[in-house]
Amino acid sequence: MSDHAASASHGAAVRHGTVPNAADVDFYHFKGRWSGIFAWIFSTDHKRIGLMYLVLMLTFFTVGMTLGFVIRLELMAPGKTIMDAQTYNAVFTLHGVIMVFLFVVPGLSASLGNFLLPIMIGAKDVQFPRINLFSWWLFLTGGLMAVTALFTGGGPPDTGWTFYAPYSIRTGTNVTLAAAAVFVLGFSSILTGLNFLTTVHRMRAPGMSFFRLPLFVWALYSTAWLQVVATPVVGITLVLIMVERSFGIGVFDPVKGGDPILYQHLFWIYSHPAVYIMILPGLGAISDMLAVHARRTIFGYGFIAMSSVAIALFGSIVWAHHMFISGQSLVANFVFSLLTMIVAIPSAIKVFNWVATLYKGSIQLETPMLYTLAFIFLFMIGGFSGMMIGVLSVDVHVHDTYFIVAHFHYIIFGGLGFAFFGALHHWYPKMFGRMYHQVPSKIAWFLTFVGFNVLYMPMFIMGWEGMPRRYYDYLPEYQKWHVVSTIGSWIMISGILLMFWNLLRSLKTGKPCRELDPWGGGRTLEWTVPSPPPLENFDKIPTVTHGPYDPDVPEHK
Repeated sequence: MSDHAASASHGAAVRHGTVPNAADVDFYHFKGRWSGIFAWIFSTDHKRIGLMYLVLMLTFFTVGMTLGFVIRLELMAPGKTIMDAQTYNAVFTLHGVIMVFLFVVPGLSASLGNFLLPIMIGAKDVQFPRINLFSWWLFLTGGLMAVTALFTGGGPPDTGWTFYAPYSIRTGTNVTLAAAAVFVLGFSSILTGLNFLTTVHRMRAPGMSFFRLPLFVWALYSTAWLQVVATPVVGITLVLIMVERSFGIGVFDPVKGGDPILYQHLFWIYSHPAVYIMILPGLGAISDMLAVHARRTIFGYGFIAMSSVAIALFGSIVWAHHMFISGQSLVANFVFSLLTMIVAIPSAIKVFNWVATLYKGSIQLETPMLYTLAFIFLFMIGGFSGMMIGVLSVDVHVHDTYFIVAHFHYIIFGGLGFAFFGALHHWYPKMFGRMYHQVPSKIAWFLTFVGFNVLYMPMFIMGWEGMPRRYYDYLPEYQKWHVVSTIGSWIMISGILLMFWNLLRSLKTGKPCRELDPWGGGRTLEWTVPSPPPLENFDKIPTVTHGPYDPDVPEHK
């Protein structure tokens, strides 16, 4: 691989080489050993791998969204509408498995994180390029295994995405293959985390100290620790489920002396930190987008950076707040309730600092900024509702109701989803070298935001009134809210499809982006390289002399 990549003397307070001439080749057009699709699936370039993750994730997201659409159609009226109860159980299980393990968990980290992290720290690639490619192959393999589980064995799994024992041990559906798929996906996540940790520690540009890292990198770094530490727990747990189903060893089966509550502990020891694996990269992306589109230095940089580490730490020790009604001791309930309140503090630190960053900023309401503002609003609703169910007296009444469904989606889709879409629009010109069409992107944002709230806000009301989640049927008094919720799903899906269509057509019809920084407010290193970047990002590794959001650097002004 030749050292031909380009950089430019713009922003980020760095000393670069000269601006490249037109003969320099971007990473799309580099001619290597392979050609065609093989030049992608065998490439070790972090940018190509990031885009391959992006394509796979958005494909799986579309499948999961379609399953969610079918769920809402079924729930428009009591009784059977378009499917029977067994099919409904399989559909909402697959919706959860695909959305959680194939879109939300890899999320920003595997896709945009892979593309941007080396550039943002002044490196030419990740530390282990071949392992990075292997991680993508594992992700592809796990995704295909999950889809194959639909059509083999005793039918699609019907346990819900949590695979709760003892039902997951006894059901005749194809739980084993689905659990094996999640196990393979877990390996992909672990290897990505190890790669990012090593890259941040060993490949930062000269002068790039930890407290000169962009906040998106801080978020990816904190997420990587969670991926490495927490993911093996769920991997071992799912192996035990597969062994239990195959050999009946009795770890979780109460008939054989096993403990199904043990499964819940092992599952949530991973799956609550997994919530932060999902959301932390989004929190980092929001910080970077705010700095660019509010034309302001980030308020409280150190506090936001350390709050990412604090979220990763405290988020790992609150798993049993999912189990307040499982029969654990009252002392344990009190302890985990308190820890739940504590973990809200670093999240609140971020929100307060974001609002302070907006104060007196020169706010540009471009599409990424619209998604950013929507994220803050939705994340606050999700956070406040999370504190409500962290209170024992409230959780006992709303546990396993639609209140939990609403809270979860406001955090995960209202959080990660809107951050992901905002970040995709924010870095789109850098990734593809073209601008998307502005008017359709803003209409898509409006439809998605309105549809999301019409879809999920009624679920808070239904849950408070006692509507249980995961149920195929319901009492007639809940129908009006289900109808409103289903209409909201149509609005939201219309917005998402419009967004996808606009981004896809802009790949050919969008205005070519010849500026290094099309937004005019970028201060981090990715805005110092051409759009799209060259193969190895920089012709000469930059020397960093100032912080990522320092307003006193002449280039930044």
